[in-house]
Amino acid sequence: MAKDTPVTLAVIIGAHGVTGEVRLKVFAEDLSAHRRFNGGALTLKSVRPGNNGAIARFAEVADRNAAEALRGTELTVTRDELPPLGEGEYYHADLLGLTAVSEGGDAIGTVVAIENFGAGDVIEIEKPAQEAESAKRFMVPMRPEAVPVWDDTTLTIADGWAG
Repeated sequence: MAKDTPVTLAVIIGAHGVTGEVRLKVFAEDLSAHRRFNGGALTLKSVRPGNNGAIARFAEVADRNAAEALRGTELTVTRDELPPLGEGEYYHADLLGLTAVSEGGDAIGTVVAIENFGAGDVIEIEKPAQEAESAKRFMVPMRPEAVPVWDDTTLTIADGWAG
């Protein structure tokens, strides 16, 4: 993924109160490390936990009408603004679109989604359509026994896990 590619960290799901605060659905562990979103268009003044996500205040949003107008707005930063990763860590955005290959190097499909149902991340891979069949999808847990290796271009699926 290019370093200037936007990565969505949250989405505004509505207004909170009458003073311009917004409700957020958050996709990151912590937004407070970032102050500017969407190329500097929004400046985060504060963020706190909410009932189903977070409540945030932006310098550019002064009232409820302005907050409501932002409903559906994704809050993005560039990939190079994200903290560096430790060994074995990854950002979902880095995995999406990778070519999934077998341990022998044969192409299996493409990573199209990452889900987390509570027990860890699960990647969804789409196999390309065959002559008389439509494209098929399968899921693999993002654990070392199923995905032993990945890099910037490919994700290796261990034998026996390739749907």
